[in-house]
Amino acid sequence: MKKVPIYSCLLFILILFIWEGLASQMNELILPAPSVVVTNLLEGLKSGYYTPHLIRTSLEIIIGLFLGSCLGMFAGILMGEVAFLRKLLFPYVIASQAVPKLALAPLFILWFGFGMTSKVVITALICFFPLMENTVTALQYTDRQKFELFRVLGANRWQILFKLKIPAGLPSIIAGFRVAAILAVVGAVVGEFIGGSEGLGALIIASQGMMDTPLMFSVLILVTILGTLLYQITYLIEKRLLKYKKQS
Repeated sequence: MKKVPIYSCLLFILILFIWEGLASQMNELILPAPSVVVTNLLEGLKSGYYTPHLIRTSLEIIIGLFLGSCLGMFAGILMGEVAFLRKLLFPYVIASQAVPKLALAPLFILWFGFGMTSKVVITALICFFPLMENTVTALQYTDRQKFELFRVLGANRWQILFKLKIPAGLPSIIAGFRVAAILAVVGAVVGEFIGGSEGLGALIIASQGMMDTPLMFSVLILVTILGTLLYQITYLIEKRLLKYKKQS
């Protein structure tokens, strides 16, 4: 895991001091002080108030990321390998991504209900495109000399795909997965904005309705921590896979 440089820590401390100074000049409703937010956060964690919301959002993120990544990679392999499918489907994929998922959220809630399913679908759709796009690109730009070498050695299409194209394109594919991991957090929280009584997104909307700004900031910190942890996990997975690729 990457170490945080000392100047990044110093910048963070400076931001906290500036925030504290600005908050002392404003109403807590507009900008709560960091000390107030941290106190609210710790009390909520200690009492277990945030626990069901954290679990709900985490499940939506994990399931949506898994489904979206699997479907995205599968579609990317199909379109990367079959030119006809790429030409046929790619314009529709692009068109589907041009539509904001927030605009589609009410439809998904209508179709799948207010439960977890609609949020998982939104999250999966958001995660789908980065994996698909990066997988298609990785397969299309395989080293031509290595490709010809595999052909000369009599490798069939499946062997070229699994022994050459996917291993060679692994950095690009994992980069897409890292992007998808961050977008999964966005997808789950946005889905909870539209409809849901549980989850961090629903808690943000509830705090807005109660005009509880410290609570809103506390939840935003939890969302940030969740996204950062997920990104670090994908980074560790990337390091392990690339290390295994070099050894093999």
